[in-house]
Amino acid sequence: MQADLLQEARRQAEICNACRYCEGYCSVFPALHAERAFADGDLIQLANLCHNCRGCYYACQYTAPHEFDLNLPQALANVRQDSWETFAFPQAAGRAFQKNGLLITLVTVVGFALLFWAARALAASGGEGFYAVLSHNAMLAIFLPAFVFPLISIAISLRRYWRHVGAGPFRPRHLIAAVGQAANMKNLKGGHGDGCNFEDEDRFTHARRAVHQAVMYGFLLCFAATSVATIMHYVFDMPAPYGLFSLPKLLGLAGGLLLTVGCVEMIRLKLRADRLLGAARAFGGELAFIGLLGFVAFSGLGLYVLGQTPAMPALLMLHLGAVLAFFLLMPFTKMAHGFYRLAALTVDAQRKG
Repeated sequence: MQADLLQEARRQAEICNACRYCEGYCSVFPALHAERAFADGDLIQLANLCHNCRGCYYACQYTAPHEFDLNLPQALANVRQDSWETFAFPQAAGRAFQKNGLLITLVTVVGFALLFWAARALAASGGEGFYAVLSHNAMLAIFLPAFVFPLISIAISLRRYWRHVGAGPFRPRHLIAAVGQAANMKNLKGGHGDGCNFEDEDRFTHARRAVHQAVMYGFLLCFAATSVATIMHYVFDMPAPYGLFSLPKLLGLAGGLLLTVGCVEMIRLKLRADRLLGAARAFGGELAFIGLLGFVAFSGLGLYVLGQTPAMPALLMLHLGAVLAFFLLMPFTKMAHGFYRLAALTVDAQRKG
């Protein structure tokens, strides 16, 4: 961890601890006020509890030009970003991709190229639908390692985080409480339930909360569609392709729509927001990853529409190439924040007992 980022966050946290004006704003402030002094692990935990709604900044009387020059959202965002890079496995990948939108784009292009090559080199024979372009076994050989690797990477990263913040023994009830908070985005409701100030300091809005829910539930529905299709294939001997009104298609269509709309709106909100209240150096990397996630969803929807046309093979390779890039980059990009935030909420539930 970068000592200067932690020291600045510590300075600001100590001032906030003396003031206590923002006590009811979100989960950060009760946790902050429970401490008398802040170890590095305490600051990392507070940073990952923060949802960067910015309400505390606009309510604060000690922001610039006051001599205290408080900007707690930015201080915590910088520590949070650095923690993701520090705990990433391998760490070099976290340092490379968290802030670099160009590298994320390059990996996506490589994913496209790899899938187009696979379609030519591993051409399917006798398959139906998508399997007429790339066989089921070829897809499994490509995507199973790409799915397992990020799970292992994230598990190692979260173990490092758990140890560094000094969390106690894991208890399922704490995770259940954390999932409940994450499911309704409680910390994006604002201190008085009016929403947050992410777009405009004078306007409270639930737009960011709604967009995060669209992305989260859209992703979960898409994942559910893939999981159901896998069960149908291996357990019930019902291989694809599936009809429009089958469960995998209905889940995938709903998830794709939510995810596409959510990513487009999230990019719009980020472009309108004040970059100086977040981790400014990570802005390009965040936009690139949201764009990649949105393209995965949009290209998947395109396959629903054009799956029976001559455009299908090329569109399938673009979609699968983006999916491959998404999975490989997941532990080292903005996607990691969902796992860290759930861990931070679990640790906070542990603190509350």
